[in-house]
Amino acid sequence: MFGKIRVYTKDTFSSFEVHNYRLYFLGQGISLTGTWMQTIAQTWLVLELTHSGTAIGLLVAAQFSPVLLLGPIGGVIADRFPKRRLLYITQSSAMLLAFVLGLLVLTHTVQVWMVFVLASMLGLVTVFDNPARQTFVVEMVGPERLTNAVTLNGIALNLARVIGPSVAAVLIAGVGMAYCFLLNSASYVVVLTSLALMHASELRPAKPSERIRGQLREGLVYVWNHPVLRSTIWMLVIIGTFTYEFQVVMPLLASRTFHGGTSTYALFTSAMSVGSVIGGVLAAGRLKASQESLVQAAALFGACMMVSALAPGTQFEAALLVVVGLGSIIFSALANSTLQLATSPEMRGRVMSLWAVAFMGTTPLGGPVVGWVSDHASPRMGLVVGGVAALVAAAVGWWSLRPAAHVRGVAERPVIQ
Repeated sequence: MFGKIRVYTKDTFSSFEVHNYRLYFLGQGISLTGTWMQTIAQTWLVLELTHSGTAIGLLVAAQFSPVLLLGPIGGVIADRFPKRRLLYITQSSAMLLAFVLGLLVLTHTVQVWMVFVLASMLGLVTVFDNPARQTFVVEMVGPERLTNAVTLNGIALNLARVIGPSVAAVLIAGVGMAYCFLLNSASYVVVLTSLALMHASELRPAKPSERIRGQLREGLVYVWNHPVLRSTIWMLVIIGTFTYEFQVVMPLLASRTFHGGTSTYALFTSAMSVGSVIGGVLAAGRLKASQESLVQAAALFGACMMVSALAPGTQFEAALLVVVGLGSIIFSALANSTLQLATSPEMRGRVMSLWAVAFMGTTPLGGPVVGWVSDHASPRMGLVVGGVAALVAAAVGWWSLRPAAHVRGVAERPVIQ
């Protein structure tokens, strides 16, 4: 299953041979730790203010609605302008928003509507930040190391998801949740510094697209006419809508099903992240990504979600979420690298903006639904909904990829030599 995997040190960490990527990885690792601190604190803040799972779903919807509505425009901008310059702007904007939220909480003036407004503004920043970050990776490491770099990014994300929630739980219990937001704001300084220290001569930027009419439509038509891209996006839409709703389900699972607090929430989030780190290390040593592997990963992900819904106790749930995390990172890394490798460089920004729409932008559609199910049935049923969705995506992917056999060579070519 998933083809041949070799976990050699040289293969697994080959992208670290690139100076610019080492800086990027360090900056992202620290910043993402702060981001997860903010995610935990922000979700718990809304739960404390409203005592509503539906409100958490609406918060997630508010944060990702801009990606759903404007995501393709962000891709057009990413194709037109230098990625490094865009990242300076987006990362600085995110830093300012985190600081404002921290200040509001620190001064006890925060209200629910303020959290929603700031979350929406962060979503607007994500519209432009995500395609720039996704496509900047290949400019640093080249196509031969892309899958490796993508999975190492996943490791950084999930290490942050182990550390961030734990630090957030300590801060919330000790000095208050305001410091989660303020420390997250400070973490962006490291990202901006890492960008400044990069060697511009070692980057391999794609030729910027000229500003002409119809570029957005051109990107949509390009994806629709490419069987590999089209089928992968459909899988991401299904899983992104109903499966990746952990920000909604986890706090309810911790507080209602297992009668815990922020420490239980942090435990569940960290457990899933440990599994993602393990899966990331394995995936980083892969020789190639294939469409068949993507379908298998979606099926594994769905099955793990279904089993995790049956856990009888807190420790059992945490153990099962480790496996859920493993399936999660393997699926997301394969989907990301499949899309980028099958796309021509001048279209990569627009294609990856659709990745963001399918993967994150669909959250506003699924978040309130999963929140409502978790509220009125149980948080366990929220996990079941996600598991069923992943299994459906695997079935759809298996069916829709079969006619694309004549282009499989594009997505299946080796990416780590």
